Amino acid sequence: MTRPNYYALIMAGGRGTRFWPRSRRKSAKQVLRFFGDRSLIQQCVDRLGPLVPPERVWVVTNAFLRDEIIRQLPEVPRAQIIAEPAQRNTAPCIGLAAQILQGIDPDAIMGVFPADHLIARTRPYLRLAKAAYRAAEKNHIVVLGIQPRWAETGYGYIEFPAGVQPGLLKPYPVIRFKEKPDAATAQRYLEAGNYAWNSGQFFWRADVFLEALRRYLPRTATVLAGLPKFGSRRFATALQENFPRCENISVDYAVLEKASNVVGIAAGDIGWNDVGSWNAVFEIGRRDASGNVVFSETLPLDSTGNLVDARGKLVALLGVRDLVVVDTPDALLVADRSRAQEVSSLVKQLEKTGREDLL
Repeated sequence: MTRPNYYALIMAGGRGTRFWPRSRRKSAKQVLRFFGDRSLIQQCVDRLGPLVPPERVWVVTNAFLRDEIIRQLPEVPRAQIIAEPAQRNTAPCIGLAAQILQGIDPDAIMGVFPADHLIARTRPYLRLAKAAYRAAEKNHIVVLGIQPRWAETGYGYIEFPAGVQPGLLKPYPVIRFKEKPDAATAQRYLEAGNYAWNSGQFFWRADVFLEALRRYLPRTATVLAGLPKFGSRRFATALQENFPRCENISVDYAVLEKASNVVGIAAGDIGWNDVGSWNAVFEIGRRDASGNVVFSETLPLDSTGNLVDARGKLVALLGVRDLVVVDTPDALLVADRSRAQEVSSLVKQLEKTGREDLL
């Protein structure tokens, strides 16, 4: 049973530069379809539906993506899909949503969800989310941790007390947050058993979060508190003028690592993946008979471990392994799959050379 004071904030402002050339400013990762007929942001809204209906979903994105997200999410009220005037990371993004929700519903409890994650096992995930909302009712700041499946160096970690049991739906105190570790440290976290990946999903009362923001990020809190009431004629103009004055900082640094009322729920196997690169798409995707993941017609000969996305044309592979091949009308990417995380470096080079047409 859903509760009327449960709300969802979907953060959808990222550019997904590791998915270039498929991901662009106006068609970023979160609105693309990698798995099935629904985009990642559509799957996010679908997944939350039994707990938070679309009329209580809010999306914060950017001006490039807003029209496409409105098109993809007709069930979400158009006014609740908001474009940030400037990118200021997750703390101001979440603070803006909390400020709006607090003005609408003083008892608002908000879950915060990245738009571009994949969760394969919806039922156990919803049980976790429901437990997190309930913990947030008790004035906790709640983070969802993911049981590590390997020694990952690309994620932040949450340290729980010894003896934590993933999947119990029990809130545990968070001892501390750990930044992205080196390989040896990640292996130690994996073996210890009381560390979890930080999923970037959070739950709290809107007023509890705003109080934490006033304490730990007062300048940004003051900017947001000074905005007119949402829905007033002056709101859009004031947001455009004032939001860029917020600090550019993540919620982890700004609030979570400083607050004392932080608890975490350790997830069991919910099939979570942040779909962080083309290599992640390969790992999740379905292999063909040759061991390739393909989104277009492919003729592989003595070729395996490749990801191919060249829709509308045949791609012939001869004697190649572990490549990423992504073709769009104006750009072609060919990369070693082990270096898929570095695709964003290509985007930075395009920015430096002024190739706005390819961004």
